[in-house]
Amino acid sequence: MFFNRKKRRIAELERAFGKVKTEGFNFNYISRYHCNKDNSSANQVLSDQTCDDLDFDLFFTFIDRTSSKVGQQCLYQDLRTLTLDLSKTEKREKIIKYLEDNPAKINEFRHLLNTLNSTKAYFLTDIFQKELNEKPKWYFLVPLFSLFSFLSVIFSIFNPSFALLLLLIFPIHAFMHFALKLRVNLIVDSVPQLLNLNYIAKRITKDKNISSFFLDSQKSIQAIDKIKTRLFIFKDENSTLDDFYLVLWFVKEIVKITFLLEPLMSFSASDLVKKYVKEIEDVFSLVGEIDIILSIIAIRNEAEVFCLPAINSTFTSIESKNMYHPLVGNPVANSFESSQKSFLLTGSNMSGKTTFIRSIGLNFITGMALNTCYAESFSCPILKIYSAIRISDDISNASSYFLQEVEAMKLIIEESNKDQNNLILLDELFKGTNTVERISSAKSILSYLNKPNNFVYVSTHDLELTVLLQNEYELYYFGETISNDEITFDYTLKKGVPVSGNAIKILELKNFPSIIIKESNGLVEEFTKNRS
Repeated sequence: MFFNRKKRRIAELERAFGKVKTEGFNFNYISRYHCNKDNSSANQVLSDQTCDDLDFDLFFTFIDRTSSKVGQQCLYQDLRTLTLDLSKTEKREKIIKYLEDNPAKINEFRHLLNTLNSTKAYFLTDIFQKELNEKPKWYFLVPLFSLFSFLSVIFSIFNPSFALLLLLIFPIHAFMHFALKLRVNLIVDSVPQLLNLNYIAKRITKDKNISSFFLDSQKSIQAIDKIKTRLFIFKDENSTLDDFYLVLWFVKEIVKITFLLEPLMSFSASDLVKKYVKEIEDVFSLVGEIDIILSIIAIRNEAEVFCLPAINSTFTSIESKNMYHPLVGNPVANSFESSQKSFLLTGSNMSGKTTFIRSIGLNFITGMALNTCYAESFSCPILKIYSAIRISDDISNASSYFLQEVEAMKLIIEESNKDQNNLILLDELFKGTNTVERISSAKSILSYLNKPNNFVYVSTHDLELTVLLQNEYELYYFGETISNDEITFDYTLKKGVPVSGNAIKILELKNFPSIIIKESNGLVEEFTKNRS
């Protein structure tokens, strides 16, 4: 029965490979490793604003094809901290090539990694990222009472009255056991995951083609392997809830309480683990890296079109052929090659402007983090990405929409003045204020941002900006066709400026009163004449 269950599980994993996960995503747990890690050496840590602008959490649920919670946390870390490491990228591609040539290895590794898929595995990082609890001042009593219990058992063989003494002190032991339980829960829950983590790392690196890429990690695996015999008591228990298991669990708990084994072994393990924090994180990263690599293989297999990007500090432009947004069903791919570093994107409502802006950001992130872009080709310099696309009122701080926009733009302006290349994604600047001041402020800021080190991609409804910025920004637009009382969008990027908008036409198609349509069209003509 066990082997049949194992075979079914392996078959399920094989069928699920490359598919979008249907499980729930707890981002408090997923981001745990990232939030507690020192990311000061990263080229950039994506801000919450940019993540919100690009629908990062939704995108993560699509791109996450990992098999373990460890891999999931490492993937989240990689996508939130953008550092281009060419040696790491080269190593990944070599491992990907080897695994693609040996698909049986993919299934073997995924089955191994899946054993680290319980919620408890999310807290494995606490072992090397948090301070483990210290012993209470009265802890010295624990080994004394434990020794007393052992001696009582031995003496009861010769004198049964000692067994009665053991029963009398059992409540004291129970109090100590449960009083210390909160202090040792981290070790009790995490050490089984650690043992499993190290076992997986050993199994994976048995493959010489894999181990050759992780030579430095072999010492870490061996170091943890040496202490596993002293941590055996924490081995994960069988979760089968049959009568035999319940009886066995009950007996085991009585024994642990009687001899105070849990606090004794837990604090001993805690002291041991503290000595190997670096090695544990090293093995954690190794296992997470293999899971990320398998995830990259999966998303590439599923993608209709993908490419390996060209990212180099010497490049002076961003170019892409048939790039698309991976979350859009039946997406329309677009190509662009800017002779200038920035462009202004206009177009009708619902024509795809914001989606296109987001697709640039997401492809840049996956290119930097996973060496994979949703395009036929994608090239860019090394950049830092900033955005102001989705701004909302901060009710808790009584901040208006406009004030939130101002704060977001102030941060971007400050970053643009630093000695770095920036990718700046903007959508509808200052829509929280009146037309005259919006256009005036937007023009001034966009002119200010149009510097040699900035790549600014901005979408707007304000056609006035196309006139004011035509000598500074390349102009692109998305259009539509209207026929048979229907509006059809082709979502195709075009150079230039749209001839007209579609707002009044939509009012007409929705049967608004003719007097409204007539007056609206008349005012548009008047405004157009005055502007010209």
